[in-house]
Amino acid sequence: MVTGIMKAWKKIAIGVGLVILIAIVIGFTVHQSSKNVVTVQTGKVQRQDLSTVVSASGEIKPKTYVNIGANAYGKITHLYVKEGERVKKDQLLAQLENVQSAADVNANEASLQAAQTDALAADANLKTSEADLVRAQADYERNKLDWERAQSLYKDGLIAKSDFDSRKNAWATADSGLVQAQARVAQAKAQNDSAGKHVSQNRANLTRVTDVLQKTTYSAPYDGVVTNLPVREGESVVIGIQNALGSTLMTIADMSVITAEVKVDETDIVNVHLGQSAEIMIDAIPKKIFHGTVSEIGDNAIVRSSGVSTSQSTTASEEAKDFKVVVTLTDPPADLRPGLSTTAKITTATRSNALALPIQALTLRNKTQIEQQNNAPGASHSPAVTEVSSKTKKEDDVQGVFVIRSKKAVFVPVTTGITGTTDIEVVNGLKEGDEVITGSYKVLRTLRPGSMVKIDNTVPKKEDEETS
Repeated sequence: MVTGIMKAWKKIAIGVGLVILIAIVIGFTVHQSSKNVVTVQTGKVQRQDLSTVVSASGEIKPKTYVNIGANAYGKITHLYVKEGERVKKDQLLAQLENVQSAADVNANEASLQAAQTDALAADANLKTSEADLVRAQADYERNKLDWERAQSLYKDGLIAKSDFDSRKNAWATADSGLVQAQARVAQAKAQNDSAGKHVSQNRANLTRVTDVLQKTTYSAPYDGVVTNLPVREGESVVIGIQNALGSTLMTIADMSVITAEVKVDETDIVNVHLGQSAEIMIDAIPKKIFHGTVSEIGDNAIVRSSGVSTSQSTTASEEAKDFKVVVTLTDPPADLRPGLSTTAKITTATRSNALALPIQALTLRNKTQIEQQNNAPGASHSPAVTEVSSKTKKEDDVQGVFVIRSKKAVFVPVTTGITGTTDIEVVNGLKEGDEVITGSYKVLRTLRPGSMVKIDNTVPKKEDEETS
């Protein structure tokens, strides 16, 4: 009896031991297999509207503005406008001291009138001399005919010697009078010409002094706003000479066309073109977006650190460079002021209903690793993988993504298009609905093609993000 009980307990102990041993083996196997499983985060390949945006900062500027500088030396006697005031074209803005200039104009006007009077007298004298010349010419012809008739009559003895001599002297006198009349006409013409030159000279002097007088008065070149007024009444201003800048009285800006002048990085400028749309954010007007279009693109690069154009530099520079881009606002507010800081987001490309994947899913792998994946037993050989791989045979690294297939990470080369804010267009290699690995960054960097994966799309802790 006792021996039977002992045998039963032995059998039970052996059975329990076998169960424990099997459980240990199964647990060890599961533990070892779980060691080779990588936890990943995933995203879907789906269709959406994409836009590529270039962001640049700058300031608000009117499209047209002018700095009104001093054209003459003098003291400001009147300022007719204030800073911020709107002005109309030809409106009087400022007046400089002009006593001497006005006196010069009056004196030259008098001189011109005197010269014009002299010119009228010279013209009358010329006409008188020309009339005398006509009379002398007639006397000469008449006395010449008398002299010729006297010569025939004297040969025939029909007139006396005294009469013959008298007609000869009359002809000689008429000839002398004709020469004198011609000389007086020439003299009158010279005097008339001189009087005309005096008129031109005085008129030129009047034009000069009138211009000097006008330069003491300043008027608005067009409708606009006085955006800068650095001078006050009673101050003296000077004109610029050589490299020395003259005094600036004020700045007039045409606020009907407002622009945002921004600096675009040299790596983005190739994608910016005239007519592209842009969104403009102004620091002084938060939470409001304005719209505009690209109206001007600079041709010369600007060194970012110095702000000097490369065309003005004699040496090459490897510093970062920007290009000036002007965006014309289509809906500027009425109270906008030049100089306000602004940021422009220029849309350089758009795609409607494009196949897209998260940007962070993109990674690079060596072609040798891809070939090992494709040659492994049971590997998935999709046409897209084979096609793109053949195109990239000569490349050391291939761009692609890891796609989840049968709980494995399969590397698929892809061709990409435009880049959006968080997603990028897929041109070739994937289809809608594919699940791609998006993280973490550490996993994507070290993940090997064909690895077993486990999906965990819970939000990672802040510590985990910093560690990864």
